Formats: sequence, C-alpha cells, structure tokens
Amino acid sequence: MITPLFIGIAGGTGSGKSTVAANIAAALPESAVSVIDHDAYYKDLPDMPFEERQLVNYDHPDSLDNALLATHLRALKRGETVDVPQYDFVTYSRHGESRRVSPTPVIIVEGILTFVEREVREALDVKIFVDTDADIRVFRRIRRDMEKRGRTFQQVREHYYTTVRPMHLQFVEPSKRWADLIIPEGGNNRVALDLIIGRLRSVVPS
Repeated sequence: MITPLFIGIAGGTGSGKSTVAANIAAALPESAVSVIDHDAYYKDLPDMPFEERQLVNYDHPDSLDNALLATHLRALKRGETVDVPQYDFVTYSRHGESRRVSPTPVIIVEGILTFVEREVREALDVKIFVDTDADIRVFRRIRRDMEKRGRTFQQVREHYYTTVRPMHLQFVEPSKRWADLIIPEGGNNRVALDLIIGRLRSVVPS
C-alpha cells in the first residue's frame, strides 16, 4: 500500500503557489504525484441566487469545506481513492462531475488558506509558504481574474479591498508561522525549488 507524503503549499493570492506546485509535479514521475487545489473545496451553494453568491467572502476559511478535505486526506493516507470536487469560479458553484484522485507517493495540497484549519494542517507532512511581495501578487491577481474568471477591473479592485487584503492580513499572513519552509518569490526561486525537488526524488520511486 502507498503511504503518501503530503506537501502543503500556502501563500497569498498571486504569490506563485500554483507555479511551485506545478514545477514540483513536473519534476517527478507522473504516476508519483497528485495535486489537490484547496479552492476545489469551496462550499456549494446551489440554493443561493447567483447575485448573492457573488457577495460571499471566498477569502474566509468558512467558505471552504475543510472537513471534507481533511476526510479526503485521511482516506488517501489509508490507501483509499477519493472524489475531489471541481469548482467553477465564473458561476461560483461546483461542477456536477468530480475528479478521482488515488494515493500516490507525493500529494500536493495548495491554496491560500491551507495552513489555517488545524485538521487540514495536521494532515500535512511538509508545509511550504510562498512569500511574494504584495505589489507583485496584486498585479497577478488582476490579470488572472480579468483574463480567466471574467471579472472587470472594478470588480477585482472592489474585491481586493473588501475581502482579499483584509483576509490576507487576518488569516493568510499569520499562517506563515506553521510553515516548515518559506520560499521567497515563488516559482522564480530556482534554488529553493531544486532543493525541494532533489529531496523528493530521493524518496520517490523512479
């Protein structure tokens, strides 16, 4: 039975978490690694009108079904397969289909709030915080939300000042204290990535 090594990757929005996760995954055999996005576990609100779903604070830990994620991580550790939800950021709702994830030697869990909830945090073997300057993060956020999520600049700006920045200061930044490793500048830090990847290659079957 495979006993996965769980790697958590947290950091502010636009910090480069996904790039770090993708670089680690690409450096390992495809069959040896799985990536789970914490964002996939946003609570489904099918009975709430779309206009109201738009107003939900998705940067607060309560917007995520952390109990389900923790249950899935425990199941994967036991060698069981899980069905991970898929979330649509345009409609603020879950897809009807889930994504099946089986235990692999390395499982990466990434998201801005990955270290905040204790039952999720304690399931992680290695915790990495991606620490990137706020100005870089906000420009990345603007570009992503406008190009990939259909937001206007005014919507992105209002969202940033109303929830993103306050929640970062209240929850994301303080969660850095739980990190085992801190990577400045995210995916651009080749020294840190090479060290992490080199260590993982030594414990993952080729």
